[in-house]
Amino acid sequence: MIRIRDVIVPERHSEEDLRFHAAQRLKLRASDIAAVKIFRRSLDARKKPELFWVYTLDVSLRSGEGALLRRCRDPKISRAESFRYEIPQKQSDTRPVVVGFGPAGMFAALVLALAGLKPIVLERGEPAPERRKKVEAFWAGGALDPESNVQFGEGGAGTFSDGKLNTGTKNERCRWVLEQFVRAGAQKEILYDAKPHVGTDVLFTVVQNLRQRILSLGGEVRFGAKLTELAQENGHLTGAAYMQNGEMHTLACDHLLLAVGHSARDTFRLLHETGIPMEPKAFSIGARIEHRQETVDLAQYGKARGALPPADYKLSCHLTDGSSAYTFCMCPGGYVVAAASQSGGIVTNGMSCAARDGENANAALLVTVKPEAFPYPGALGGMLWQEEIEHRAFLAAGHTYRAPAQTVGDFLAHRPSQETGAVTPSYRPGVTLCDLHDVLPEVLTRTMEQAIPTLDGALSGFAAPQAVLTAPETRSSSPVRIVRDDDRQSALRGLYPCGEGAGYAGGIMSAAVDGMLCAEAILQAL
Repeated sequence: MIRIRDVIVPERHSEEDLRFHAAQRLKLRASDIAAVKIFRRSLDARKKPELFWVYTLDVSLRSGEGALLRRCRDPKISRAESFRYEIPQKQSDTRPVVVGFGPAGMFAALVLALAGLKPIVLERGEPAPERRKKVEAFWAGGALDPESNVQFGEGGAGTFSDGKLNTGTKNERCRWVLEQFVRAGAQKEILYDAKPHVGTDVLFTVVQNLRQRILSLGGEVRFGAKLTELAQENGHLTGAAYMQNGEMHTLACDHLLLAVGHSARDTFRLLHETGIPMEPKAFSIGARIEHRQETVDLAQYGKARGALPPADYKLSCHLTDGSSAYTFCMCPGGYVVAAASQSGGIVTNGMSCAARDGENANAALLVTVKPEAFPYPGALGGMLWQEEIEHRAFLAAGHTYRAPAQTVGDFLAHRPSQETGAVTPSYRPGVTLCDLHDVLPEVLTRTMEQAIPTLDGALSGFAAPQAVLTAPETRSSSPVRIVRDDDRQSALRGLYPCGEGAGYAGGIMSAAVDGMLCAEAILQAL
């Protein structure tokens, strides 16, 4: 098979057009081509309103592939190489334990199960269907369940998100992860889209199918199971205790992969008290910024969207005072969602369905804060600051989970919002209009005030007065790092800190890959 990079075609084209352009690049007739498969595609909008699709195509010829490759001098034409992920079969006297069933824990468990080790997964939250009911009830104004919510439960925080699968992680395992998602029910387009996404509605099916596959291989998933203790002897892990249905249980284990996610604050406290080496880590805080999707489409495409996908953006700026801001987790046609996991605190996040057909677009507008700026000392200093900001928002909302919100125009003018305009906030259970300067620390608002007009230069309409800020966004990444060695083990041997919660990943894909790498480390240790 031959791989052809940078095949450029007009916005509107057919499959036959791809065959024609591939034949042109190969200097062949279209009839010489047996099959064309898309390996990658992206949309080039740099010359808007004239738009182009850029493809990498894998082409099979009816004959003569080797001869063509030998004589070809085009550096963008080569033999199509594929990554083959092989998992060795292993045996162990004790079953490995995985704590947490987000992307890191899920893919770690899958690798361990494929290796024949029958892992035991402990997940404090509920299976996806029950979890969704709890979350929907909370969004409708009901009570928050601290153990089963947007952060905790089958699939982790990513289940209630846009389901983005693009990543800066340059690792061949990413392709294998995408293939497993497709096998579990995700759209085949994620295999080749430059910015793949699944959507929260599809993810609910995907995570359940991945769980069933792990079970079919002899693995076990125990829901409502919260880690409470790590047993050790002479610096080596010997077991773990967990609470389930009000009863304490113990497990003997030599290898425990810890993939608890970035919001497991009680677990962070447990590890700290146990003496597991931890350190504070830089993270980001800010608010969700919400525009009409049509505003983003016009800015990015230079015209009405038509048949094109809802436009997205990724922005950043470095300011003259040395601070910086950026957008994160942009959700085209999405919704701002209540993502609290702790009573008395407000957390916002973004989510969209596979169709991305909501009226609004939203993204986190974030400011990076470093440990030296934390008002609290020690390894848990950033976490304590998160808690303080989230509680401050809860108080500003009248001791409710209605998130504080303000229009961009009012935010820049330092006046409390009295009403919204063209952009209707999508956050449920609703917003409380106020002045976000009373909610967010000055170190954040000062940078956000400078960043918004600056970013408008890159995306026209970003600073539109009617755009809405909903706060706070505090859970973009973990505020701690659980220290591990080159073999991915903690100083407590047999403990493998993993994924976002441990401070080694930042998104579904990077977390999944880190889970695989930690599982491989366990296989190597056996």
